[in-house]
Amino acid sequence: MSKTIIVSNRLPLQVKIEQNSLNIVPSVGGLATGMKSVHADGNGIWIGWSGLTEEELDEDLSKEVDKAIKKEKCVAVPLNEEDVENFYYGFSNKTLWPLFHYFMEYTEFEKDQWDSYIEVNQKFADVVVENLEDGDTVWVHDYQLLLLPELIRDKKPNTTIGFFLHIPYPSYEIFRTFPWREELLKGMLGADLLGFHTYDYERHFLSSVKRILRLDVKFNKITYGDRTVKVDSFPMGIDYAKFHDAALRHNQMGPDEKSELQRRLDDHIEQSPDAKMILSIDRLDYTKGIPNRLRAFEYFLNKYPEFKEKVRLIMLAVPSRSNVPQYQRLKRETDELVGRINGEFSTVSWTPIWYFYRAMPFENLIDLYTSSDVAIITPLRDGMNLVAKEYIATRVNEDGVLILSEMAGASKEMNEALLINPNNFEDIANTLKQALEMPLEEQHKRTKILQKRLKRYTVEKWADEFMKSLNATKVTESVAVAQRLDDNLQKEMFADYKKAKKRLLFLDYDGTLVGFKDNPKDASPDDQLYALLDKLSEQENTDLVIISGRDQNTFNKWFGNKNYNLITDHGVWLKRPDKNWEALEHLKNDWMENVRPILETFVDRTPGTFIETKQYSLAWHYRKADPELAQIRTMELNTVLTGLISNDNLSVLSGNKVIEIKSSNVNKGRACLRLIPEDTYDFVFAIGDDWTDEYMFEELPKSAYTVKVASKTTKAKYYIKDTDEVRVLLEKFIAN
Repeated sequence: MSKTIIVSNRLPLQVKIEQNSLNIVPSVGGLATGMKSVHADGNGIWIGWSGLTEEELDEDLSKEVDKAIKKEKCVAVPLNEEDVENFYYGFSNKTLWPLFHYFMEYTEFEKDQWDSYIEVNQKFADVVVENLEDGDTVWVHDYQLLLLPELIRDKKPNTTIGFFLHIPYPSYEIFRTFPWREELLKGMLGADLLGFHTYDYERHFLSSVKRILRLDVKFNKITYGDRTVKVDSFPMGIDYAKFHDAALRHNQMGPDEKSELQRRLDDHIEQSPDAKMILSIDRLDYTKGIPNRLRAFEYFLNKYPEFKEKVRLIMLAVPSRSNVPQYQRLKRETDELVGRINGEFSTVSWTPIWYFYRAMPFENLIDLYTSSDVAIITPLRDGMNLVAKEYIATRVNEDGVLILSEMAGASKEMNEALLINPNNFEDIANTLKQALEMPLEEQHKRTKILQKRLKRYTVEKWADEFMKSLNATKVTESVAVAQRLDDNLQKEMFADYKKAKKRLLFLDYDGTLVGFKDNPKDASPDDQLYALLDKLSEQENTDLVIISGRDQNTFNKWFGNKNYNLITDHGVWLKRPDKNWEALEHLKNDWMENVRPILETFVDRTPGTFIETKQYSLAWHYRKADPELAQIRTMELNTVLTGLISNDNLSVLSGNKVIEIKSSNVNKGRACLRLIPEDTYDFVFAIGDDWTDEYMFEELPKSAYTVKVASKTTKAKYYIKDTDEVRVLLEKFIAN
């Protein structure tokens, strides 16, 4: 039975060695809860680091740990102290974390840490592959493992792989500063489905893919080699029932059952029944905007002095990465701000801020959630922020007001909260006043809508929706038009090739024999290609034809002295070995003087584009243009050209980053049909990458072996991955 493999940086376990004995406790909340149906309740295993380095484990203890976590359906990835320092504390949290949260001033680009990141991702890949069987599904999580999908696919190409990013994905302008940007994007594109919390993050990712890798993106699907990668947004929820039910139980507690914290909160409420409590809960992280929040609260007390002694900010800051310098500075700044504000405003009976720097147990969190009239959550940048959702879930009386930063992913689905710009103190102060004075009726209205939504889209629902979308990619794979030209099919083809008495090979040029270049003039044949084509043409009883949209002069320069056939301009000219060029079609080109000025206006308006003039066609190349601007311009140009050429017997071809205008009577299929009757061919092979090659695939005999490069949606029978595979395939023709 196939299984699902969950992969994250840490296992959902707290593994500790206490007095030489092993203590393992399952983690609660967040990802562990969401994955419960996939992992614990389903046929799944979880792969990640145990939290203990190799230096902390001798051989016997390591075996004991592996055995213990295996009972929890987990498998550990072994990491040493250097891995943890350079991969986790280094690259993950000094490079990726600040960069993806827009804190470029904190971002470090260290080559040795990048090397460690690659090495550790490979360690994870090795463990995954060891546990991977045919038919299994893999779900990779978060920024520590961005290279992992590609590493798994390299070893197990047919595996269904999902990836989810739990932090923001930055805009293209931020991401482009990253030195190893192509490697990171390609690592992520090893997945079949890429998930983000919000559409904004999804949009930023697609923009980076289009601009940096220059891949084709249609809606939320990326054409990557011979695969289609789907990108979508899945806003992560919470275990709603856990928080809501805990709040219900909390409200039914007798005096003796209450915690010390709750009794202290109750005392405050009894002494000042008209006073309001404002709750702030965060990890102590520079992305959370804690200093800004404190300064905004100070501004609020100065602007609206009538609230002095009538409000109290309860601020819980959970320690985080306390050994990192930026976090140490943040702790000092926070302590100083709290001290200064309390010193400035405190009275004998009132302290404006209660500050807790520690983690609190679940029961105390419920105490704070249920006792606070307002929650203020104002991160400068946050992937989702589940605290906002937890606060709303505990408001069992449908009261309370949530003030939420519009920079948090949660703001996209919590419009009934009071949304603020975390950098605007005026906005925060005014919104605080609005929250504190909000009528109960309006509180009910807003909270009721929020609770209904959160109750419906829980963390379990989030995981279920992602898995459904991931499984749907398998269905898409099964309806592909072309078959993968695998080893078995190649054996059949080469057997037919070997016994054939007369063979005919049609080879497209750009995108097939050579990769695409920004400038087509730079895609001239290399020595390896010349040698390969020469050997093919020397095969006994074999006619080789290079068929291309290239112009006659270029091919004459590159291949004019070669012993093989050339077809240029999509089928206008033919050159046989040791003979002059002959026209397969008789065309006019006087239409160019009307069309060229139009293309020139688009060149002027679209930086990075240029016109290529051929004898019988004009091509507008936009490979170097901004992809999103080019997308708009190609739609405009197609509209203009369609209206202009409708009566001139011309057609518009949309190729790979090029639009070409040529005669409607010319295509590669017609050219192929001119050659086939000239001899008795019992083996015909054709390979190409563009939709202009579809005419060739369509017109050739049904017995022909037709192959599309980097696409399955084709009239060709088979497909292969890329130009590298093309050359490997052609080498096999020579070997056979």
